[in-house]
Amino acid sequence: MLYRSPEFESEVIIPAGIASVISYSVFGMFAGWQPLFTIPALAFGGPAQLGPYLLLALFMALLAMLYTRFFYGCKRTFDRLPVSRRFRPALGAFLTGLVGLLLYLLLGRQQNVLAVLAFGYSAIQRAMTDDTSGSVLLLLTIALGKILTTSLTIGSGGSGGVFGPSMVIGGCGGGALGLMLHRLWPALVPHPAGFVIVGMAGFFAAAAKTPFSTLVIVSEMTGGYSLLLPSLWVCTLSFILSDEQSLYSSQVEGRSRSPAHQGSYVREVLAGVRVHEFLSSQQTTTVLHPGDSLDTVVNRLDAAPYAILPVVDAGKRLLGVVSLEEVHLASVEPALKPLILAEDLMRTDIRPLTADDTLDHALELFVENDLLALPVVDDLRQRHVVGMVRRHEIAAVYVRRVHAPATPD
Repeated sequence: MLYRSPEFESEVIIPAGIASVISYSVFGMFAGWQPLFTIPALAFGGPAQLGPYLLLALFMALLAMLYTRFFYGCKRTFDRLPVSRRFRPALGAFLTGLVGLLLYLLLGRQQNVLAVLAFGYSAIQRAMTDDTSGSVLLLLTIALGKILTTSLTIGSGGSGGVFGPSMVIGGCGGGALGLMLHRLWPALVPHPAGFVIVGMAGFFAAAAKTPFSTLVIVSEMTGGYSLLLPSLWVCTLSFILSDEQSLYSSQVEGRSRSPAHQGSYVREVLAGVRVHEFLSSQQTTTVLHPGDSLDTVVNRLDAAPYAILPVVDAGKRLLGVVSLEEVHLASVEPALKPLILAEDLMRTDIRPLTADDTLDHALELFVENDLLALPVVDDLRQRHVVGMVRRHEIAAVYVRRVHAPATPD
């Protein structure tokens, strides 16, 4: 999912599916087909287990909010430091080393410290397969430590990704909750390892706003689809319960805010409105004639609500337009003013609007003609001028239609 909202890019599913199959097959030819993690035999035991998984979804949403806020808080703090950008990653690495030293003194085992400082996938594997009785605090420490070290290294400007650390945070956090619930309700939570797998999916779904893609990724990483139902339950709920903050700062709300769809979205909004809605039978259009003097042109421009006036013949057929910019340039030489006529200032290469044009087509003509207002003609053969439309009027219609409240059915 590319957006923070549930809006979906349905038109790219087919090509994305083809690309995924080919890339996965090529990768497997060289790296093998074994899943990243080895998991025990797990299964979904019935609707009653959805209750504990609901608690997992809530916990993953809260943990994701902590992660994203702390991550960008660290980034803002480093950005404000009076230190060269070249040295900020070194400072972040130094602070990360101090965190590792502190954890070594607290935890005492090198592999637990490496779970926080390095990839950390070994901690997920142990949480799935080893006897982790009594290690709730350990798993929580690894999850929170990973939040801290990732924020310090990447937030300071260092190079690295956020997907791998997110798997460790979600897996260890979910495993800690699974162990706690297993002690309270062993019948409902018979396998805490299931909370490790589902926690990975639910956490990244909340942090990155990617509920469906994460569901598939985690299932492939573990090689098991027996927990697909609770994973879908937790991913969906954690996504709904999460706030607007995303792990990816460039992730926009929806298609209307996406630069990739900006032009098409404008077209969709404006396609249902036509130019004739801007015209009125009481509207009088100020026009020029080819023989009008420069003084006449200046006076009519001054009285008109437009910075552009159409030039018409005796039958009111459009010949061209005169813009305020051209008049200003002509007025610089006072000695030439008596000699300049409207036809000398007239642009004849414009494409006018018609009353039946949609506003998306009108916007294209504004860009093509590079004018802030365009004349409207009855048809392109007769070219009788029936009015004028300004570019900002189209922009106002666009804003009103985008922000208009939805009408009830």
